[in-house]
Amino acid sequence: MTQKIFKEKYPIFELIVNKKETKYQSVDEIIAHFKEQIDAHPVATYIATFDHYAHTSALAEGSVAEGIRAAKNIIFCFGKELPTPEVMAVRPRSIGVSDLGDRFVVIFMEAPNPQANEAMETWTKALVSL
Repeated sequence: MTQKIFKEKYPIFELIVNKKETKYQSVDEIIAHFKEQIDAHPVATYIATFDHYAHTSALAEGSVAEGIRAAKNIIFCFGKELPTPEVMAVRPRSIGVSDLGDRFVVIFMEAPNPQANEAMETWTKALVSL
């Protein structure tokens, strides 16, 4: 798993998983994995799944990079407290999964809550089965 800065300001985590390294063979299977983890978590709450590929492909001026075959976000929240209105700016969480043919790219933005980051990292690393 790689930590990097996207567009010079967004701290993100990224895992590139070769399809030979995982039992999952579709974006939907990986999203289902994350849904199971969210449902089993004592605090996390599932909100929705967003088909980013379908949305962008359907737009008259939509553009999808060559090689992306599918792309979905699973949206959920770890919020067990609401200490200030500002916390709303960093919630809910989202994990994006893209299919690039021979590999998946799984990506999420760093959360201000270390326990949330730890959970998302654990869930993501569990995708690699070899």
